Amino acid sequence: MLPDDWLSVALEPPRAHGEPLGAGSIRVAPEDFVVDELLGFEPAGDGPHVMLQVRKCGANTEWVARELARHAKCRPFDVGFAGLKDRHAVTTQHFTVPRGRDTVESWLDVAGDGYEVLAATGHTRKLPRGALAGNRFELRIRNVRTAAGAPVAAAVLAARLDAIKMTGVPNYFGPQRFGRDANNLRSVAAGDLPRDRSTRGYVLSTARSLIFNAVLGERVRDGSWNQLLPGDAANLEGSGSVFPVTELDDALRARVLEGDLHPTGPLCGASEQSAARQLVGAAPALLEASVAARFPAALQLIERAAMKPERRALRLMAGDLAFDMLEASALRLRFTLPAGSFATTVLRELVAADNSGE
Repeated sequence: MLPDDWLSVALEPPRAHGEPLGAGSIRVAPEDFVVDELLGFEPAGDGPHVMLQVRKCGANTEWVARELARHAKCRPFDVGFAGLKDRHAVTTQHFTVPRGRDTVESWLDVAGDGYEVLAATGHTRKLPRGALAGNRFELRIRNVRTAAGAPVAAAVLAARLDAIKMTGVPNYFGPQRFGRDANNLRSVAAGDLPRDRSTRGYVLSTARSLIFNAVLGERVRDGSWNQLLPGDAANLEGSGSVFPVTELDDALRARVLEGDLHPTGPLCGASEQSAARQLVGAAPALLEASVAARFPAALQLIERAAMKPERRALRLMAGDLAFDMLEASALRLRFTLPAGSFATTVLRELVAADNSGE
């Protein structure tokens, strides 16, 4: 059984830009949620692996990986991919498979239930998790209406989008992280650490994501989620670089306003490791510790797994953010996000969308 506040902390944390401007439906059809993976580099062109660009619809990433392994006559472990992509969507992403005896060109004929290979190129190594620059999204939200039932005016949407472009949105972990019907969250609350490596990873990520969302929620409430405070650790936009802010000056403040630097929050680790890697000063450390203490079951799992502490940006900047209104009050929203962030965190600051396809 979940503690009373866990669902709200995980799934309904406070918004930074006010209440949604309207409500609508997303994922009515897979074509309503289009995701294109951005690797940030080009395949090598030759090597012992084949880099595949695959379009899928109605299929999850791990299932497609197993199908590719079957075709390549290799172990599923030998198939590489950078990240998981939604099942109820049209997505393109990259996989690597051992080259084997088949020609690279022969992969262009490979297709199956819910997937097809679009491009194939020789590559030097297996694609590791996280090896992507980001994702490009195109979302269609149908029947967008105000609480009174009227269409949302384009000018009102444009004004909210301008605010989001300028200041970003809170970089919450989205509902996907907490599992269907919050099942991953329930495992954390029960102190359940599965033996299966993949499932175990999901549960541990959920434990850290819950605490991060709670810390970020507090920073949203006090208005400091998009500001550097004395003692914060700062993240450099577009990188994993994090450094302590010992003294604030005008140059640092200007870089925050430009979206080049962001404050960070904790991805908690085991206590003995956290002490050795503390990057924040007394004030943020006190806030983070007091919030984390509200979730002892999550902290216990993190401790048992001896996880290493990390930092994550509190703010998310959406690139190339644009929209247009379609027929029947449908909203089309386009933007790019860095790896590890969630499209739902941008969408929820604009409109409330129910997931009709799930």
